[in-house]
Amino acid sequence: MMGIRWACKTAWLLIMVLLCVLGTSCSSADENSHEEHGTDVESVQPAPSVTALVVPEEYLPGEERFQSFCSGCHGGQGVGTDHGPPLVHKIYEPSHHADFAFFRAAAQGVRAHHWKFGNMPKIEDATESDVQEIVKYVRWLQREAGIY
Repeated sequence: MMGIRWACKTAWLLIMVLLCVLGTSCSSADENSHEEHGTDVESVQPAPSVTALVVPEEYLPGEERFQSFCSGCHGGQGVGTDHGPPLVHKIYEPSHHADFAFFRAAAQGVRAHHWKFGNMPKIEDATESDVQEIVKYVRWLQREAGIY
């Protein structure tokens, strides 16, 4: 039984490492890829508030976790603050920042590359389950904002 758990954990770790190597998030090769999206990130204002949205029940766990772990920097409903960028922004659409980028950001932190807010520290207490719910919630917010 213990050997199976170890094998599963090892396989999961190997998959995570391979995904990091494959660069599913932004890499040095695509640091300027925001230009493809027609976005001058230095002049971008935070996304408009989406406070009129009623969050469907299936996204409430993500909203709760987002408020706990992310809103201090990324603002309520991901609209950004003076401490962190808006996640409800075209730069964070799935084709540019895949879901794995959010998992990696929480686990490892992020070097500043699109915005001038400084580096994002890793989120010490966020579990994989927390991040999964947060990503579902952020993707819902992005769809509601017409980002994708």
